[in-house]
Amino acid sequence: MLTGLTLPAMALLLTAGVALDLLLGEARRWHPLVGFGRLADALERRLNRGRARRWRGAFAWMLAVLPVLALGAWLSAGALLPHAALLYFCLGLRSLREHNLPIACALGQGDLPQARLLAARIVSRDTEHAGESDLAKASTESLLENGNDAVFGTLFWFAVAGGPGALLFRLANTLDAMWGYRSTRFLAFGCPAARIDDLLNFIPARLTALSYVVLADDRRLAWTCWREQAPHWPSPNAGPVMASGAGALGIALGGSASYDGVAEQRPALGHGRAAARDDIVRAWNLVVASTVVWVAALGIVAATVYIWGARHA
Repeated sequence: MLTGLTLPAMALLLTAGVALDLLLGEARRWHPLVGFGRLADALERRLNRGRARRWRGAFAWMLAVLPVLALGAWLSAGALLPHAALLYFCLGLRSLREHNLPIACALGQGDLPQARLLAARIVSRDTEHAGESDLAKASTESLLENGNDAVFGTLFWFAVAGGPGALLFRLANTLDAMWGYRSTRFLAFGCPAARIDDLLNFIPARLTALSYVVLADDRRLAWTCWREQAPHWPSPNAGPVMASGAGALGIALGGSASYDGVAEQRPALGHGRAAARDDIVRAWNLVVASTVVWVAALGIVAATVYIWGARHA
């Protein structure tokens, strides 16, 4: 391990971080990522101007990430609990539930205006005139993709480098979400943030897709969707995650969506019927089950290594 933590300690701390997230959820006040977002906004306003915007974007990324990462590394040096605390602040498993299941609830009650309002908080597409299937599709896609961004990518980098690893991933992912747009304003400035996030997400995204395949009712369908549909999706990492997840659920995602009043035809994901409100709950259950698999897998590996070491000591 890059942190010097033993594998059993890493497994225990990872389990503790996940448990804290499920128990406490996001901090309602003074959340570190909220403060980081404000810092990122200030840096972008200051540096995203003039020429050489790509280099300015790289410099802004370093100014935003490296001091926070150094602080996290200093806090966790020689101590165990700060690793679990950093993982807790970086995870968003319970947040996925709190932002998405109320949409399913509103749809179940026939309250389309409320469902549209809730969906608008988590997706960038237009929701003002969205129907039940459109809202279910938006929420399901968000759950599948953010299962990787808010949970599995964080867990992967925690397993690699402890609390600082989880922190690095979440900061990079946050900057990609804020700056990684292909718009006139961000195309050059946000390019470094987007490329760094792609790099850090490459392995976690494929492990997430594999998790969805393993837990699918029809594993062959989920695998086929991943291999055949993912290459057509614009994002190299979201493609495998969303295609395998849609296949695992046996539903059709992707397709038409409206952004800023402009209809876009996105590549197809999955296979089967259109998304419905119950699929939001099914997608949440898939993310939770995958989380259990990840935690259990690290625990089994840690226990095996410990027992083997004890026998050969």
